[in-house]
Amino acid sequence: MQWAHSNAYKRKHAMKLKPPGLAGKFVTEARHSLSEHHLPRILECIKMLSDEDIWWRPHSTSNSVGNLVLHLSGNVRQWILSGLGGEPDRRERDKEFAERGPLPRRALMTRLRSTILEAGKVLEGLGTHELVRMYSIQGFRVTGVGAVAHVVEHFAYHSGQIIFITKLRLSKDLGFTHLPGEKRKGRRRRLSQV
Repeated sequence: MQWAHSNAYKRKHAMKLKPPGLAGKFVTEARHSLSEHHLPRILECIKMLSDEDIWWRPHSTSNSVGNLVLHLSGNVRQWILSGLGGEPDRRERDKEFAERGPLPRRALMTRLRSTILEAGKVLEGLGTHELVRMYSIQGFRVTGVGAVAHVVEHFAYHSGQIIFITKLRLSKDLGFTHLPGEKRKGRRRRLSQV
């Protein structure tokens, strides 16, 4: 009987650590999208751009790459670390867009990288119960699934803007995308395609 109790206990707590089925797959895909697909592309863009280009804006109502990185860090912290993870919400959204830099490139990269690492830990701990539960985040009532989906979609959207600005400023193909079976030109580091 103790064996059965022990296994039931392990199964219950294993669900908390790695949710089974669809919930687990959803969390795994979200983590992959953030940390293995979009984050490396953003970091590569920041490395390629000059300090001036990181803070360049086409006009006053547009955002620079630096602003977008601050904004992504703020959004992930508010929605995942605070909203789902229970940390205090200290976000000052307007400051993300008001910054004109130059904040050091290394500081921007470290901030975004550490935010995604911390978010991955929160996501890893979500079980089915946390994913279907309702939360109030940034004034919105959302499920855990809705919060995670929002963050991944939002991160992807702004990643595309960062890549576009980088291509615009450098006037070159960054080599981030290729179809399966295509030969790669050059020796660039291979980035996740999905």
